[in-house]
Amino acid sequence: MSDALIDSLTAAVEARPDDLPLRLHLAELLVAAGRQGEAVGHAAQVLAREPANEVARGLMATALGSAPVPAPKAGVDWAALENEFEGVVPPRFTAAAPDEDGDNRAFDVERATITLADVGGMDEVKKRLELAFLGPLRNPELRTLFGKSLRGGLLLYGPPGCGKTFLARAVAGEMGAAFISLSIVDVLNMWVGSSERNLHDLFTAARSHAPCVLFLDEIDALGHKRSQLNSSAMRTLVNQLLTELDGVDGNNDGVFVLAATNAPWDIDAALRRPGRLDRTVLVLPPDAAARASILEYHLRDRPVAGVDLRALAAMTGHFSGADLAHVCETAAEFAMRDAITTGEVRMISQQDLAAAVREVRPSTDAWFATARNVALFGNESGEYDDLAAYLKKRKLL
Repeated sequence: MSDALIDSLTAAVEARPDDLPLRLHLAELLVAAGRQGEAVGHAAQVLAREPANEVARGLMATALGSAPVPAPKAGVDWAALENEFEGVVPPRFTAAAPDEDGDNRAFDVERATITLADVGGMDEVKKRLELAFLGPLRNPELRTLFGKSLRGGLLLYGPPGCGKTFLARAVAGEMGAAFISLSIVDVLNMWVGSSERNLHDLFTAARSHAPCVLFLDEIDALGHKRSQLNSSAMRTLVNQLLTELDGVDGNNDGVFVLAATNAPWDIDAALRRPGRLDRTVLVLPPDAAARASILEYHLRDRPVAGVDLRALAAMTGHFSGADLAHVCETAAEFAMRDAITTGEVRMISQQDLAAAVREVRPSTDAWFATARNVALFGNESGEYDDLAAYLKKRKLL
């Protein structure tokens, strides 16, 4: 039996815990693979919801190597039954496994080589960053005079592919600061307490390398609204993140927290209170000048002839930076296809790029459809006024 298939089904069951047929199918595969303890656990979960389920009782009996489990009477606690088979049924929670050398986990600390000068457009975003981070850092006397600490958090939000991660690296390069990037896969761990420890180790590493830009990518996954979380482990992780942002166990001076998300409306409100991620910047699709720069960047090492970047920029009004990179890649494919077909190598032309623009759909449209509802019905506090203004400018609101 393929472990990869079982792992995929396990992930599917975790995403849909109430899908009993799927859970039973997984239990059958586990029995066939000789993983009896795990099969018993899944069968017990089914019986907790459907005590009379014949298939689950049969699987339970097969996994335990005993007679079929009798139909339960009303009030039978299948969670208690699961605990009776200690040593066979895996425990719900397991203590965290320490590292072999007993040391904290090491995180990659980078030195960014790009600066804000390498970021096309985004003038308003750059102004906000200058006010929040860069100005106080460059002016220590004024910082002391006005009591401005070198700590704080800023949330970058907007449609996918518009350069939030690139911007965070540019901020680190502009400051000459260390850069640590983190996503949820770097934090989550199956052992109880390990996820919280990973998060603590991350902030400890950032403090030890101050000044440091700590970039939390896809913060909505790491700091989702606790009221919408069914997992107590994830709620605890959000609590740990709040503690680290407050610097309760350490001094966060010199640690600049930048977070990015496509869905700021899914972030726990406590994360956006003063002293945490209290400043918000909308990162929009690139303007015409920035689009021309992005297209030039992605065409610079390709054979091109007769390309009008201004005309292409005018044709790609709603395209993200990632969309524009895809346009260049698609145009290259058109020219290469002709070279393979005819045996004659030719340059990438304006016609290739125009055809690519017609074929590639802007990925930002779906995001703005969701954002429009937020601006209409979820902006009582005014935190999305900048988004609403942009949507009105595009006549989407």
